[in-house]
Amino acid sequence: MKRFFLVFFLSGVCAALFGQQKGVREEVVITTGSKKTKVSSGDSDTLRLEVSSKDFSRIKAAGYVSYRDFGAKGDGKADDIDAIAAAHAFANENALPVKAGAGATYYIGGKSRTAIVRTDTDFGNAAFIIDDTGVEDRNAPVFKVNSNLKSYKVKTLSTLKKNQKRVDIPLSGPSLVTVTNSNVKHYIRFGLNQNNGSAQTDIFVVDKDGNVDMDAPIIWDFDQITDASVLPIDEKPLKITGGRFTTIANQAESKYTYYARNIAVRRSNVLVDGLEHRITGEGEHGAPYGGFITVGECAYVTVQNTVLTGHRMYSTIGAAGKPVSMGSYDLSMNRALNVSVINCSQTNDINDSRYWGVMSSNFCKNILYDKCIFSRFDAHQGVANATIRNSTLGHMGINAIGTGTLIVENSTIRGRTMVNLRSDYGSTWQGDFIIRNCVFVPAGGRPVAASLIGGTYTGKHDFGYQCYMPRRIVFENLRIDDTNHPENYQGPTIFANFNPAMTDSSYEEKFPYMKTQEVVLNNVTTASGKPLRVSDNAFMFSDVKVVTGKD
Repeated sequence: MKRFFLVFFLSGVCAALFGQQKGVREEVVITTGSKKTKVSSGDSDTLRLEVSSKDFSRIKAAGYVSYRDFGAKGDGKADDIDAIAAAHAFANENALPVKAGAGATYYIGGKSRTAIVRTDTDFGNAAFIIDDTGVEDRNAPVFKVNSNLKSYKVKTLSTLKKNQKRVDIPLSGPSLVTVTNSNVKHYIRFGLNQNNGSAQTDIFVVDKDGNVDMDAPIIWDFDQITDASVLPIDEKPLKITGGRFTTIANQAESKYTYYARNIAVRRSNVLVDGLEHRITGEGEHGAPYGGFITVGECAYVTVQNTVLTGHRMYSTIGAAGKPVSMGSYDLSMNRALNVSVINCSQTNDINDSRYWGVMSSNFCKNILYDKCIFSRFDAHQGVANATIRNSTLGHMGINAIGTGTLIVENSTIRGRTMVNLRSDYGSTWQGDFIIRNCVFVPAGGRPVAASLIGGTYTGKHDFGYQCYMPRRIVFENLRIDDTNHPENYQGPTIFANFNPAMTDSSYEEKFPYMKTQEVVLNNVTTASGKPLRVSDNAFMFSDVKVVTGKD
């Protein structure tokens, strides 16, 4: 007969089933017959499991763990999160994959419990209902994909140079290194969501000998390092497949209290394949979401064949004391390298401005979109190298600041500009743009005065770094579909009017903007028949060299 029970402990003291305490490390004690094994499993409370020898043998013989093995009902009514967490804890201890029940519907209520995933997991065609209408801890993920490898601090790394090729630190194998200088602030945001910036940060991959992967190089000079951590990279892939997830949206006040009831990937070398996420129950107000799939502090992650959903747009009062629209995401990346998003789409109309852009990123390197249909691509606090190909982007288009090379190819962009350099972070890109074999539909076909590169820069605000426009921009085989345009339309421009006040040499920039050196135009055509112009601000861009012909 099956024997198991779950008892929850907080700091070693038995608690009621629903009792929780923030910040207590979760530990799992698995009892199998006379054998007891204690394993670390996350960031919540203690989960105690007892499994009979007979059941242990049965599960091992099956070769996988099911949620039903640990009491999940799968009827869409009973809260199954404890059983789900228990199944993963057992699977982690015994290195077994997890499979959801075919056709099951798992209801997950608002309890603060996270299922720690360290083994392959097949959600199959099972449905998961995540009810956010009453949540104990909005910051607690539902699933957290973790590594068995442990991060550690490094005290011997004191300085770094941009493009440095090697670091001399103790390493057990290929690793992800994150460094911070808390005494230097970057990304000092300007505008309605203004802030005092973020500590200088860099993240990079090294091999076992400390050689830096130069495809994602160090991008800042560090005169001082106040914190450095190393996370070994899992070399064996972990797969998360299938699953039909529905979030019943929170009904909280519309302010910046982000919800993280999601799948949080915090392990390198992970594939998420074939997942679907939908949202229901959005009302007249609600708190924003930080992403249903979040990828952070890791490298080599692929999300493919996945369907996501844009969140309804709400407004609040921003840091400047004025109303702002709140960003709410279904896919986000933070401090992550080599993230690929392949053959993915969203359930709602990518041109419907009632819904916020589906993706955001911060402190990332080497992001790829391939065969995606999304409302936008967005890099807030910098991306080093990004590629968008074979994709269609909707009403929010491409928004980015960063370094390296931005490549856009074989894609249709329906934003207000082809690429918008985010003005709240200095409209900066230190590197090159390559745009080829694309179609640009300004503002999704609405009558606007079209510009290919958008942004704003006054030269009066200190963003914490020198700001650049792309050094070199190549447009090759670009079709501008400006069929609909306003009266007195003179034709599209390469650059928007970044600073209407800069009309002659008397204008002084306290923080000078490094302008584009060269633009290459090869087979750029317009549906209106109007010629492509440099900018409405002829003075600001008077030194830009425009070359027509083959790159």
